Amino acid sequence: MTQHIGIVACSAEGAALCYRTICLEGAAVMGRHAHPEVSMHTHPLADYMRCIYADDWQGVADLMLSSAEKLARTGTDFLICPDNTIHCAFDLVAPRSPRPWLHIVEEVANEARRQNYRRLALLGTRYTMEGPVYPAKLAAAGIAHAVPTPEERERIDQIIMDELVYGKFTAESLSYFLEVIGRLKAMGCDAVVLGCTEIPLLVTGGELIPAHARFHAHPGAGRREERGGQWGISIQQSAFSTQSVNGLMGFHQNMHKSYRQRLRFPL
Repeated sequence: MTQHIGIVACSAEGAALCYRTICLEGAAVMGRHAHPEVSMHTHPLADYMRCIYADDWQGVADLMLSSAEKLARTGTDFLICPDNTIHCAFDLVAPRSPRPWLHIVEEVANEARRQNYRRLALLGTRYTMEGPVYPAKLAAAGIAHAVPTPEERERIDQIIMDELVYGKFTAESLSYFLEVIGRLKAMGCDAVVLGCTEIPLLVTGGELIPAHARFHAHPGAGRREERGGQWGISIQQSAFSTQSVNGLMGFHQNMHKSYRQRLRFPL
């Protein structure tokens, strides 16, 4: 039996990609044209950013919980959030949540460890690159990480907030991302975390090293594929064990792979 998925959305592009990938990949698990029941709720991105700019993470948590409560009333079995930045408020959300969640960063760490990657390059908003969530979760898994320089972080954040969240994807911005990724590779990183749901819409994978396992950045339903000799997981962000989701079964287990896509392996 499949599970009813609740999407706690934040940005339009990321939420749309999350929903679309669940539906498209559902067929691989459930059969032609099939996908699990999905409900989504989102407050305006402006509401989230107002809290984030004020360093009001309790306000962010309250918005997430507001969505969670609405989704619980629709009958959802578990919740996912295709946004890395607001996971900074996750510890304020989880104890009060009416439904269990998949945690975006824990599953990146789980998958990186499973693949024996030791040093990850981390890209995302400045709150993701400079915040505590990734360092803590990766360190707990015994995985090192590196972030871009302050100047690079500022430029990456600007591209995300002024371009990617509005569906604007330019060759200039792609070139910049690849330049930063290349420099971090030269520093010894063996995989890159595309730690913003919109980045995989710009950095699609073909621009990186030819043979790589593809991993993006948000929750969906994942499966393995062989594409021209390249191994990948075709959705985004998850690698949960059965125990980590309190024994929920069915399509929920297949969702585990989706957080893995937040990674691009190898560099």
